[in-house]
Amino acid sequence: MTAVDATHVLHDGPWRHRFVAANGARFHVAEAGEGPLVVLLHGFPQMWWCWRAQIPALAEAGYRVAAMDLRGYGASDKPPRGYDTPTLAADVAAVVRSLGSDDAVIVGHDWGGWIAWSMPALEPAVTRAVAALSIPHPLAMKRSLRRSVRQLGASSYIWSFQLPFHPERHLSSGGTAVEELLRKGSGTSWPGVDDEGRDIVRTYTEAMQVPFVAHSAMEYYRWVVRSSVRSDGRRFVERVDQPVTVPVLHIQGSRDPAVLASTVRESTRWVQGSYRYFELEGAGHFLPEERADDVTALLLEWLATLP
Repeated sequence: MTAVDATHVLHDGPWRHRFVAANGARFHVAEAGEGPLVVLLHGFPQMWWCWRAQIPALAEAGYRVAAMDLRGYGASDKPPRGYDTPTLAADVAAVVRSLGSDDAVIVGHDWGGWIAWSMPALEPAVTRAVAALSIPHPLAMKRSLRRSVRQLGASSYIWSFQLPFHPERHLSSGGTAVEELLRKGSGTSWPGVDDEGRDIVRTYTEAMQVPFVAHSAMEYYRWVVRSSVRSDGRRFVERVDQPVTVPVLHIQGSRDPAVLASTVRESTRWVQGSYRYFELEGAGHFLPEERADDVTALLLEWLATLP
């Protein structure tokens, strides 16, 4: 069996692969186009490739697009520490500066969306606007987990990720773990068992087998749970508990089984600036791929309105 390494995630396409030094680590970005910078942040269990439909479309529309592998994922560095949200936000800010830009529109899905929501509070100087897909404001999620039995049940997988060793071994085994996450999280638009569906499963299963990726992915979840009773978690809550005044685009799938639409709508408590919310009927959690055309159209329409 051929060993999987980071070169396996450098897929060809209408983009150029680039590595940038930022915040004490090296990050991989897939870059295309010229113009105002738009940074795309993926979620779990994916990588930069989830934005493959949006990268060329945004570049063609006149934007410089950088789809980034987050710390611990894909071809980016996988250090033993730094999976707390303030460090992840600092990573994104440093990548923006390393790409030679003063600021950027930050677009994120799932964990990428969690980071995007945090950017106006943690890294305001580089955050021009925020688009979040399939994720509420961090404090809306925390609030819902305390008050909503339905959201608590939908997020039950998070607790299994707190176990040592077992989750990462399961994810990196090359078995069906990643496929099950993708299928269970998707709505009616999942491509199913055709060639496209098999290619998607194979790509993400292989990406999770890159050394240290599965462990790094679990560290995101472990920090957000364990820090809730520590001083670093309290400091994070205090910092993001302020109005978001930059423009926000919020996209949610009506059939997302992991993050309920009712939870996502609570985000308005923390938004004071321009806010656009769209709920895609029948869509699940993995919107950039499930509803690629809709997501691209909504992003382009919104980006054109930004000052």
